[in-house]
Amino acid sequence: MNRTLLSLLGAVLLSGSAVAEEKAPTSFPDAAELQRLTARFAPVELRVDLKALPDNERRALGRIVQASQLMDALFLRQRWAGSETVLLNLLRDESPLGRARLHAFLLDKGPWNSLDEGRPFLPGVPPKPEAGNFYPAGSTKAEVEAWIKALPEAQQKEATGFYTTIRKGTDGKFITVPYSVEYQGELALAASLFREAAALTKQPTLKAFLTSRADAFLSNDYYASEVAWMKLDASIEPTVGPYEVYEDGWFNYKAAFEAFVGLRDEAETGKLSKFSDHLQELESNLPIDPKLRNPKIGALAPIRVVNSLFSSGDANRGVQTAAYNLPNDERVTEAMGSKRVMLKNVQEAKFERVLVPISKVALSAKDQKDVAFDAFFTHILMHELMHGLGPHNITVGGKATTVRQALQVASSALEEAKADISGLWALQRLMDTGVIDKSMGRTMYTTFLASAFRSIRFGTDEAHGKGVALQLNHFLDTGAVKVNADGTFSVVPEKMRQSVASLTKQLMEIQGRGDRKAAEALLAKMGVVRPPVRKVLERLKDVPVDIAPHYVTADELVREATAPAADAGVRK
Repeated sequence: MNRTLLSLLGAVLLSGSAVAEEKAPTSFPDAAELQRLTARFAPVELRVDLKALPDNERRALGRIVQASQLMDALFLRQRWAGSETVLLNLLRDESPLGRARLHAFLLDKGPWNSLDEGRPFLPGVPPKPEAGNFYPAGSTKAEVEAWIKALPEAQQKEATGFYTTIRKGTDGKFITVPYSVEYQGELALAASLFREAAALTKQPTLKAFLTSRADAFLSNDYYASEVAWMKLDASIEPTVGPYEVYEDGWFNYKAAFEAFVGLRDEAETGKLSKFSDHLQELESNLPIDPKLRNPKIGALAPIRVVNSLFSSGDANRGVQTAAYNLPNDERVTEAMGSKRVMLKNVQEAKFERVLVPISKVALSAKDQKDVAFDAFFTHILMHELMHGLGPHNITVGGKATTVRQALQVASSALEEAKADISGLWALQRLMDTGVIDKSMGRTMYTTFLASAFRSIRFGTDEAHGKGVALQLNHFLDTGAVKVNADGTFSVVPEKMRQSVASLTKQLMEIQGRGDRKAAEALLAKMGVVRPPVRKVLERLKDVPVDIAPHYVTADELVREATAPAADAGVRK
């Protein structure tokens, strides 16, 4: 993180810092150990060519990046009430240990090591709070759940919605607080920057999104801006706001703030747009009970390939996002489908710096030859596409609900596993029907197997890692993957198709029933690291786990926007 952003973050946090919770000191890593831990993320400079952007669009892009920087401060506050105090103390510590701790904190956006089951690496820090900072301190999950269940239906929707926190009023009773109130200072500034960007851009759909998202930050009604984001068709692709619910470890109700800012790759976007035309055919042939299929999925399913210029908040902590499928608001996805955004330069860096080295350790010599970027890239796309297929709005006990609300915290890992495994199923079907060249059949399963070891290294306390562990164990149990005498792994091609279809069916039907107990039992049994897998992971200790991007082009844009000779109205 550059000094400009650190200064901004420090200034923002000074307004609302909380006191860190003290715990009895134990043993914590020294500077050398912290450097070893953070070295698991390979530094990568991400540059994006802006030569084709007119000056007004370049200046609009600078404002968008400035607004996106604010998502870091909001995300830190959502993770833990003590994050701000800890960060401010680290910013003042110029010792080698203090610098190493600051680097680790910024890398993981908090004082817990995401690759070591979320263990704290700083003294005076509690275990990572399961509920994040979305619910009142000192309250229990059971108390909040009982309060929600006692509310009238309209108030239940507000309490379980994406964009509210739960706090205690002056009378000690629970209340809901809109994000627009809880985070009003930063959101007002972000809205102002978005309006400046909207005034600069000449791209109508970008102007519409920026304006409506600025309104949403202040009104707490995100529906219109999500619709505008779905319709966004511009060279600049910003995704900024509250989206994913992983940080709410109690219920998966509350959305965390994040930002992705990319520049569209027109050629690659054009190549992949054909997949949108086949989503209904895939939905209508899912290997599940036909009653669970959607006879009419949302009309829009845009695919965008971008080169990542900047990310922040929930989008830039620990393991980096390679692609995303949004929005998560079921009202929008039911009416319009969802958009898939592929971060091509991020995926290329992951493939070269992480996946290829992993394959040389985890796979047999024969299988290593079948690890290909095209298969890696295309499966990530199908993973994101399949998030939009299968059960979403369901009925449980005669009451309309969603998979996310019915499965609660189990929903994230199960959904990630579903998207992975059904993505393989969809690729096979598209090959069978002639949409994709059959040559990918040689590489897609082997590349996915190598990538499974990549994802498990994220940790099984994380949704993606647990979901991949479940899949790999299923492959082993069904004979679709075998462990060789030398400890490497290989695909058994003749068993893979049936194994993929059976797990796709199992996961989607659990979702369709809203069966939380079945989801929790399956994850507890199968979302674990077995000894043969652990042995491979031990041999991967010198291979990077993921990348640590440095957004060089974004830094340049912010320096331009905040230079003394620049427009006097620009915030510094």
